[in-house]
Amino acid sequence: MHIDLPEKRYYAIGEVAKAFNVNTSLIRFWEKEFDALKPKKNAKGNRKFTPEDIKNLKLIYHLVKERGFTLDGAKIHLKEGKKETLNNFEIISKLEDVKNQLIKIKNHL
Repeated sequence: MHIDLPEKRYYAIGEVAKAFNVNTSLIRFWEKEFDALKPKKNAKGNRKFTPEDIKNLKLIYHLVKERGFTLDGAKIHLKEGKKETLNNFEIISKLEDVKNQLIKIKNHL
């Protein structure tokens, strides 16, 4: 899954939900369920996600939505093999980027 977000320090929850093509309520729910997500909150209570939070959201999205893990299964998987999971996820992300670039090149020919 390729997430198209501009380079910023903080992202609003609406931007994040739109990029992941999910509801904002799901993002808020995952924030409560997973300890890795710690968005900053301003005085009004608006959530601001950092690029590190976006990386964690990508990983959670990959485990839950793409690989079909349950929430409990994803929590356990993250706690037990976080480093291995991150390495595999980074490899998958890079391969998907290469695939997208190759498809663009093919379409230009």
